[in-house]
Amino acid sequence: MKTANEVNNILNRNDVCVCDTTLRDGEQTAGIVFSNIEKYRIAQLLDDAGVQQIEAGIPTMGADEKKAVKHIARMKLNASILGWNRANIADIDTSIDCDVDSVAISMSSSDIHIEHKLKKSREWVLEQITESVEHAKSHGMYISCNAEDASRADMDFLLKFAKTAKEAGANRLRYCDTIGREDPFTCYNRVKKIIDTVGIDVEMHTHDDFGMATANCLAGVYAGARFMSTTVMGIGERAGNAPLEEVVMACKHLFGVDTGIEPIKMKPLAEFVSMASGRSIYISKPFLGSNCFAHEAGIHADGIIKDAKNYEPYEPEEVGLERKIVIGKHSGRNTIVTDLSRRGIDLTDQEAIDLLERVRRGAVKLHRSISSDELLVMYKDMKAGEDPFDDDYT
Repeated sequence: MKTANEVNNILNRNDVCVCDTTLRDGEQTAGIVFSNIEKYRIAQLLDDAGVQQIEAGIPTMGADEKKAVKHIARMKLNASILGWNRANIADIDTSIDCDVDSVAISMSSSDIHIEHKLKKSREWVLEQITESVEHAKSHGMYISCNAEDASRADMDFLLKFAKTAKEAGANRLRYCDTIGREDPFTCYNRVKKIIDTVGIDVEMHTHDDFGMATANCLAGVYAGARFMSTTVMGIGERAGNAPLEEVVMACKHLFGVDTGIEPIKMKPLAEFVSMASGRSIYISKPFLGSNCFAHEAGIHADGIIKDAKNYEPYEPEEVGLERKIVIGKHSGRNTIVTDLSRRGIDLTDQEAIDLLERVRRGAVKLHRSISSDELLVMYKDMKAGEDPFDDDYT
């Protein structure tokens, strides 16, 4: 088990750090269950990719969950290993028994939760935070104090929540947009207020119910948050969480911030999580999908053929993907001219016009794109005066 100082060293190597919760919040996706062996492999792949902290599970669930967390904590990974807990001593003791070096202590911060879920008072919440954080601190734990439903919490009370956590010994506050109802503009203002007023590190934990998990996470980072809670492919409860691959690449290319994560390692990680979870990688999934560098529209394909920078925001090799020029209904002449030139066939201007017309008709009739081999056949048919896609062809 790493000491709190060792954990701090790990988490201070980069301006922004990732605490990945695929094994906890990701597995809470309805219908997803990882075997323990799959969890160990996912933990190893997360570590290989450079993830600084892995939220390994909820030890107080007992049985296989506790066994998995303890095993991961003993794998001698470079990453810090964190166990999730409610704000009570029994939960925390179970995490400590699993040899984790860090704990997340979660407590509701919104009046909606305090009154209707906990049926307690704000004062009781603050007392529980103080008691549980101090207990974890006395056992040498690195502590993330999670403000559940922070995006709906009264701002003055949220500041008091954060201050109480800091004074009790918490290392950071997890700002939880629990039901994904935050917007980036409000998120920025609230997170900046916490950092400026309380002076505590903040972690962004955002959900995607309104399609803004990544945007809200980045808004928090822009406001000064140093930690991002992610899941691979964005799996998670309801509409999911902020995807690891999206926030890492956005930080790198839009903010110029190095998270310490190796982009080339994210695809094999996602492919394993996809297999283990039974959730396929959508073809247009940013940074992972096979269509991320597929170009069909004539203007775009022509621009790519001339210089990929014209229509691509980063190199496909960076994330282990490949560029594809697709032949289809929206193709332009340069696409088919370039494709056939690779076979040693030089089209005249009129041949390119005539063949393109055939390609477009063929794509409509087939309801799909045309392969390079099919383009060659279509060219040969054209030279022979045949056209299988002509309505009058027999």
